[in-house]
Amino acid sequence: MSSAPEWDVIVIGAGPAGVLAAHQLARCQLRVLLVEKRAFPRWKVCGSCLNGVALKALETAGLGHLLDALGAVPLERIRLGLQGRQLELALPAGRSLSRGRLDLALCEAAVAAGAVLRSLCEATVAGSHPGGREVQLRCGADVQLTSARVVLVASGLGNSGLGPEIPIQTRISPRARIGAGCELDAGVRGYGRGTIHMAIGRHGYVGLVRNEAGALNLAAAFDRPHLIAAGGPASSAAAVLAEAGFDPLPAAATATWRATPALTRRSIPPAAERVLLLGDAAGYVEPFTGEGMGWALVGALAVVPLVLQGQKEWNQGLEREWARSHACLIGTRQRFCHGLAFALRRPGLSRALLVAAGCWPSLTAPLLQHLDGASHQRSTPEPCP
Repeated sequence: MSSAPEWDVIVIGAGPAGVLAAHQLARCQLRVLLVEKRAFPRWKVCGSCLNGVALKALETAGLGHLLDALGAVPLERIRLGLQGRQLELALPAGRSLSRGRLDLALCEAAVAAGAVLRSLCEATVAGSHPGGREVQLRCGADVQLTSARVVLVASGLGNSGLGPEIPIQTRISPRARIGAGCELDAGVRGYGRGTIHMAIGRHGYVGLVRNEAGALNLAAAFDRPHLIAAGGPASSAAAVLAEAGFDPLPAAATATWRATPALTRRSIPPAAERVLLLGDAAGYVEPFTGEGMGWALVGALAVVPLVLQGQKEWNQGLEREWARSHACLIGTRQRFCHGLAFALRRPGLSRALLVAAGCWPSLTAPLLQHLDGASHQRSTPEPCP
């Protein structure tokens, strides 16, 4: 292998965080390899919602036009259901778009910008390389070693892509819930278009939204013991819908459900020598109405200047700066969701909050401003010319 790294950047994982970072870095004229273990298009357990933060990030990246081109559905309101009581609130901003179409479109944009895509290929960060990092690529039976000046790991939950020599640990909350989701066809009645329907129960919640094709996307999070006792996600979802006073969905009982690893986790630290973690791989908590997508896209933009600095030389200051930036930009928003999850796990407190919001709608203003990104300080870079 030559002394110089083969790539400027290798991005592991082509979800929103990884693919947007690849797009921005390719526009900066870097040699970018984007590695994805699955084929496109692919279905993901996700609420399919883009909140104000996510929309602003896509606009900053010069990709906001994709949403209209893909037929993303404007989200106008959120309907909350808790203990048989319901509340509807207007949303300041939001779109619904299936992950299959969004991820594919972002990936195509990254390739058009100059990134090289290798799908159906697993990548693992390996040892040091002169001026870079080695990465092992396993594409079917073919295994090869390559290298990059900087490696971005955006491999999602439960798939670190890190070799044993990388000093990064994942800490999972002992009370972490399990994510689950499915998609029902457009013929399923109820749950109108343009609304996020959020059913909240004692042992989890279920979010429902119509996507651009009219299909009903379900994304849920359940306490692990209850999920096991109920016999699976379909039964757990039915119980939450009933508890919230929402209409039942018999079609969900025969749908194909997928589950995620434990949701609430942290990677400590989110960086190592010439390795930066972003998206779900850097840390995750139970999200709320598109927050997870917002974290991923904002993180992708924020990591760009550090990767550019790392092309010239690497020092531990870059690792500390990414840990600080991630905590500032994303950690604050994740703590908000953690606090909201804390309240929703307590029936008395959550019911009191819902009643108060119904009596005094102005109390919800800080929540809605947060979802719109009004509290988000723009510290992400402009795209490279």
